[in-house]
Amino acid sequence: MKKVCEIAKDLSIDFDDIIPYGHYIAKINNFKPIKNGKLILISAMTPTTSGEGKTTISIGLCDSLNSLGKKAVLSLREPSLGPVFGMKGGATGGGKASIEPSNEINLHFTGDLHAITSANNLLCAVIDNSIFQGNPLDIDLNNVFFKRCMDMNDRSLREIEIGLEKLKGQTPRKDGFVITAASEIMAILCLAKDIEDLKTRLGNILVALTNDGKPLFAKDFEVVDAMTALLLNAIKPNLVQTLEGNPALVHGGPFANIAHGCSSLIATKTALSLADYAITEAGFGGDLGGEKFFDIVCRFNNIKPSAVVIVATIKALKSHSPTGNITEGFENLKKHIDNFLKVFNQKVIVALNKFASDTEEEVALVKKLCESIGVSCHDCSQFENGGKGCESLAKNIIEICQAEPPTPTYPYDLSEDIQEKIFKLASKIYGASKVTYSQQALDYIEKFKDLTKNLPIVVAKTQYSISGDPILIGNPMNTDFNVESIEVKNGSGFVVVKADKVFLMPGLGKEPNATKIKVQGEQIYNLK
Repeated sequence: MKKVCEIAKDLSIDFDDIIPYGHYIAKINNFKPIKNGKLILISAMTPTTSGEGKTTISIGLCDSLNSLGKKAVLSLREPSLGPVFGMKGGATGGGKASIEPSNEINLHFTGDLHAITSANNLLCAVIDNSIFQGNPLDIDLNNVFFKRCMDMNDRSLREIEIGLEKLKGQTPRKDGFVITAASEIMAILCLAKDIEDLKTRLGNILVALTNDGKPLFAKDFEVVDAMTALLLNAIKPNLVQTLEGNPALVHGGPFANIAHGCSSLIATKTALSLADYAITEAGFGGDLGGEKFFDIVCRFNNIKPSAVVIVATIKALKSHSPTGNITEGFENLKKHIDNFLKVFNQKVIVALNKFASDTEEEVALVKKLCESIGVSCHDCSQFENGGKGCESLAKNIIEICQAEPPTPTYPYDLSEDIQEKIFKLASKIYGASKVTYSQQALDYIEKFKDLTKNLPIVVAKTQYSISGDPILIGNPMNTDFNVESIEVKNGSGFVVVKADKVFLMPGLGKEPNATKIKVQGEQIYNLK
């Protein structure tokens, strides 16, 4: 690997403008923007449980563009310890399409997720201390919304009871944990433009209601500056490198099925200001991270991708057909293509992540199906061949980026009623014909109708189907979209709409990845 100061120098960043964390990791502190690059968004069809390779495609494309003489920089999310020790393992790519130092990135990295966890739980501690100290803010103990968090999959913490110690003034109440990637602090860090914006957003977090129904915000607890102090370094993007020595910014890590699913705005804008091409990835499929990238990130920050790359695999195409038929499973990929073309007004390319088990006939069929709807498709072998394996895709990207980026369009207007926004999103993106609501969700809408005005929607739903039902494969049409609950994330600036059977604190599987990790001496194995 190159020393991180060399990576910074390649980007025309002075050594004084980085904060090194050892030899191979640094935070970017201050620098003067030098470019106005083109943005490439990497999304995917509806994935299988192991994912379809958006990260390896992103890394391979970055390496390929650099090998073709273009300055390209990655903007990726940080791994969460939940998936690292849970089902998927690490999030640093694989094979010859990896970012390094991968073990450090997958574990504690620069401590960003720990800082977010600490800021989150500081607010929780102050809330309960206020209750203990005589409850001067008149908090309704049955309407405390802000939950504790930790960066681990632990289903037993979804619902808990706290305050059980028998102390004078101690009042038991129900509480719970979310995973750090689903914390509102994570979303705020990833959407904040700078420190002052961060402070404003932290102060606007809806915390609880008073006993007479008035909202209480984080700023009412006079702890916003202390929370900001914990996040002063965490808000700075992290600089690492690909295996081929090209720059990668890895910063922020909200999940896309339960949060907005994109790396930080600061990292993406930093990448755009440093390179000819900035490559960023939106989590899970185009119906989740892809949709949220446009409706949340682009809408409020004048960001216009020059191209959207949709990652597909033969395995995923087969999985979206009851009989394993690629042509039938292609309907899922086609729906994602149509969403980006027709709903968001984007230029679309398909990247077929190629595996050794894929036959030439299968690859040719996918290309033919894409060509039949006017979309180019490139088979990519970045896992085996690094940047060279994405050369065809990279050349097509360069060609497309000669033109001005299209202006995004959106599935709903911010001024519309919240139920109208939900229906338009569900019908246009998920193929639903009807939206149903629990009584809890309807009550919440009525209670917080003033706070939900002009806010965009973040849907928390399954990643395994375009619809809200994980068993509906392919391109399900005319389905019911069921809304279980709604939460205003006033600091983040969006409304979370939670579908059926979606948990903000995941659980571990029967054989979690943690059981496969081995340490010999100081070497760690099986994190990926």
